[in-house]
Amino acid sequence: MAPHHLPFYLAPGSGTDPLMVVMGVFLIGTLFWVGTLYWKLHSLPERMAHKSQKLQFELVAVLGLISLFTHMHIFWVAGLLLALIDLPDFGTPLRSIAGSVEKIADATPAADGGDVPAEAVAAAPPADKPGPVKEKERSHV
Repeated sequence: MAPHHLPFYLAPGSGTDPLMVVMGVFLIGTLFWVGTLYWKLHSLPERMAHKSQKLQFELVAVLGLISLFTHMHIFWVAGLLLALIDLPDFGTPLRSIAGSVEKIADATPAADGGDVPAEAVAAAPPADKPGPVKEKERSHV
């Protein structure tokens, strides 16, 4: 008793609804797309810190994970700010200073009369030449 020319969006009585199948596939695709967009946005501070070789990369990554598990956006904002800021590198100059001090400590003569390194002997001035002559102080009294 149904009319012979039903609109396309009405499901036939004997089969599946093709519009519902299309909308289901579209919904699943949209969910995957939104999820991918969310993950890319969420990992933005970590990718920024990694790309620019920041020292605080690990801290930014941990803040991103904390914000992911706690759903507190302040950690994500803090990670983004840390990824944007260049912290000064204090470690490299301090390691250089420590290495230089170790070299100096190895090059000084031992107090107990032990062996003196060859570098210290080669750098020492010859004993037969006199050192610089100081001028005599004159008194203006």
